[in-house]
Amino acid sequence: MALPRVEPEQYDALLAAKQARIETQFAEFDLPDIEVFTSQPEHYRLRAEFRTWHEGDDLYYVMFEGDKRTPVRLDSCPMVSKRIHDMMFELIEVIRLDPVLRFKMFQVDFLSTLSDELLVSLIYHRKLDDEWIEHARPLRERFNIDVIGRSRKQKIIMDHDFVVETLNIKGRDYRYQQTENGFTQPNGHVCEKMIEWAIDSTAQAGGDLVEFYCGNGNFTLPLAQNFRRVVATEISKVSVRSAEWNIAENGIDNIDVLRMPSEDLSLILKGEKTSRKVQDLALETCEFSTVLVDPPRAGLDEHTVEQICEYPHILYISCNPDTLHANLEQISKTHKLERFAIFDQFPYTDHLECGVYLTRR
Repeated sequence: MALPRVEPEQYDALLAAKQARIETQFAEFDLPDIEVFTSQPEHYRLRAEFRTWHEGDDLYYVMFEGDKRTPVRLDSCPMVSKRIHDMMFELIEVIRLDPVLRFKMFQVDFLSTLSDELLVSLIYHRKLDDEWIEHARPLRERFNIDVIGRSRKQKIIMDHDFVVETLNIKGRDYRYQQTENGFTQPNGHVCEKMIEWAIDSTAQAGGDLVEFYCGNGNFTLPLAQNFRRVVATEISKVSVRSAEWNIAENGIDNIDVLRMPSEDLSLILKGEKTSRKVQDLALETCEFSTVLVDPPRAGLDEHTVEQICEYPHILYISCNPDTLHANLEQISKTHKLERFAIFDQFPYTDHLECGVYLTRR
């Protein structure tokens, strides 16, 4: 992680500057009024990773300045959730005093939830053994955490490798299994706002929804209320397992998640490809009015942009305004921007999450 300076008194001004930058960058697209969704100014990150620094008898967390080579010692960290912040420094002190836990540890990862579950991964440049397990197990009771030990080609779990998050979306609680090393939204309260915005944007779309890059079903589950049926794709085996668990846990019966690339599903829907994975889904009965994409920072490739432009409505969640802009240059030829939102997932940084909703011209 890079080192942001958490300055709550500057929060509003910094967010206004981000909004102004977006308004300028996207002005060519005849923007609707930009909807702005704020973050908590402190203790907003639910997941974080920190390098650990060994210096004589000392052991401490570090983050890095802009060149990513200059370590800065951390003795407080107001950006992480209160649950992480209130235990992380006591944890590193316990590890510092224990030669078995300390030896060749180089990183600590934290995954917390709004309901204060916490999973901690201790990562090493050495093989972990029974002695390490004996010394690590008491951490679970002392800090009320789940613990994972990692080294090259090794993963030791005590006792879970996931947390269960609860997000309140328009008055309903949704439970999500979030797995270590699986993608999750880092800012839980902003994530709730993003999902509610997506529900409002698609409220009148009707028909069925197809979703690419669905992850663990973060958007999929709540959005299912707006559609007769949802068909979603994801290539990560871990994320698909979590999505299936989340669908069952929340009692939602109109979602099918397929482990396959989005390109394959597009070809199947066109009748240009077949797969045993879809034999029992009767996809020919679907009337897909809307496509949802939430791609990685690289955005959508040209072929995927062509695919999504075949749908009447497009819901695009972006973690990179630059690649979103590039994609909109193509999408805007066939679709009109109806809504544009910014979500401040990462306060005090240049990063910004955007949401756009488009309809066919």
